[in-house]
Parts: sequence; C-alpha cells; structure tokens
Amino acid sequence: MRAYSGEKLCGKCFTESIEDKVRATIAKNNMFKPDDKIMVAVSGGKDSVTLLHILAKVEREFPKASLFAVTVDEGIRGYRDEAIKFAAENCRKLGIEHVLTSFKELFDIQLDELVKVLRERDKGESDVLSPCAYCGVLRRRALNVAARRAKADKLALAHNLDDEVQTILLNIMHGDASRIARVKPVLAEKHPMFVSRVKPFRELLEKEIAFNAYLEKIEFQSVPCPYASTALRSDIRIMLNRMEEKHAGTKFTILKSIEKIQPALEMRLKETLLQECKVCGEPTVKEICKPCQMLQELGVH
Repeated sequence: MRAYSGEKLCGKCFTESIEDKVRATIAKNNMFKPDDKIMVAVSGGKDSVTLLHILAKVEREFPKASLFAVTVDEGIRGYRDEAIKFAAENCRKLGIEHVLTSFKELFDIQLDELVKVLRERDKGESDVLSPCAYCGVLRRRALNVAARRAKADKLALAHNLDDEVQTILLNIMHGDASRIARVKPVLAEKHPMFVSRVKPFRELLEKEIAFNAYLEKIEFQSVPCPYASTALRSDIRIMLNRMEEKHAGTKFTILKSIEKIQPALEMRLKETLLQECKVCGEPTVKEICKPCQMLQELGVH
C-alpha cells in the first residue's frame, strides 16, 4: 500500500490505494487488452461486487473495451435468491449488462437437490466429498460456459489473497501438489472452448476488500453460504487468519514463496492433451469430464 503523510490513512486515500493495487496487479500480469470483452463473475458478495465497481472505473478509460457480469444460481434456497438481487442491483446502478445462469439449466439439478442425494447415499461416511467440492467444479464449468456463450475474451474472478493461499494449502492437504502450478493470476487454457481467467484481487486481503466496500457504501450479501462450514477450506481459513493475526504478512509471504516454486513444478508437469467429453462435449483431460463424472457417480446425470 502506498505511503501517505500523517499517521492515519483517510477513507478516500484507502479506496484510492486499493484501486491502485488492483491496477498494478492488472498491469504487472498483462491481464487485459484495450479492446477486451470482459465478463465479471458476480456472486453478490463483497469481493465480486467490489471487483465489478473497480473494473467499471477502469473500463471507462478504455472506450474499446466492454464489461458485463454473470451470476450463477446454484440453487441454494434462502441464500442465492438474495445474492442475485444484490448482483442485479449493482449491475443496474453501474449500467452493466447482467447475465444469469444456473445449475438447473446446465446440469438439470439444483445444489440443494444434489446435497440431498449426496447425504442419502453417503450417510454416516466421514471421508465423502463436501457439497463445496461439487459446487466448485460445477460453478467453474457454469462460468466458463456463460463466458464462452457471451464471446468474452476474459473471465474476471474476485479471488483474493486469502482465497489463493487457502487453495494452495488445500491442494497440499489433498496430496495434489501439482495443482499448485495452476494457482496463477492469469490462467489461459490451451483450448478454444476455454475462456482465459484473471484475478485482479489476487494480492488483496479479504479484510481490505471488506473495508473498501464499507467506505464506498457498496451493498452486498453478507450472509455466508449454509454449506461453507462443511468444507476443509473453512478450517484452513480459520488457521490462516490466526497466523496472520499473530504474524502479519503470513498470507502474502506464502503466496510469494509459491510463485518461486511454480516454474519448477511446471517444468516437471507434462503437457496434457485435451479431448471432448463423451457425455457433454466439453473439453477434458479424460474421456469423461469431472462435472459429468461427479454427477454420474451420484446417479443424477
């Protein structure tokens, strides 16, 4: 964060500093071109709505660029409906086109229904995948499909520093260290059906974004997802927050350390050839893609 005179940082200076950090991250990683068509994944929460507001300011400086938003309705009763309203209202205020897609439309099942099947099938088991594991896979597919249909050049995600470090530790704990190589600010898949994903908030702490949203009087959904507490990520979040409180800068240091390791990981990884899924036709490494595989195992596809 840039320095200012005086002991305290005023609200205006803080928001300007946040925008500066986002612009610096965008520039450093060459995230956008002047004429890009950018789709922002907007869930309705503080991170994604704040990203939408900041990118709206940046986009005004590039007349040839265009910005629009997408919200995925996973089908979580009593939670997602409110979030959709916040996402739509912020898009309306900013004059940004808002696209809505859903699990029901793409996979013919809502997350609540999927969780019910999951719990009935694996009742009493302790090592089954959490609802978040299924949701994450299906959300990534839904966002890519929406971005591709809209002919977007980039899909902007509001993943912050906390999210990135949590993902790194998750991959290690799952014994899948090779996936750390994919935790990047820009992820450009080598297939025409994939839309390049970018993360302008990658170096911002979650609490910085929350404070910025408060200062800017941005309205967002603050109620957490009812399934979030079931995920291992929740435990990692608590652990990292405790470490950050005792040792400020821990999260940033972990991210920067991993960035030094990633080139070596990439050198050891073999380039994977993508093919079309035999079930849905989407690009995949194996004969059947992960979303279809998960749904088939539950007997809902």
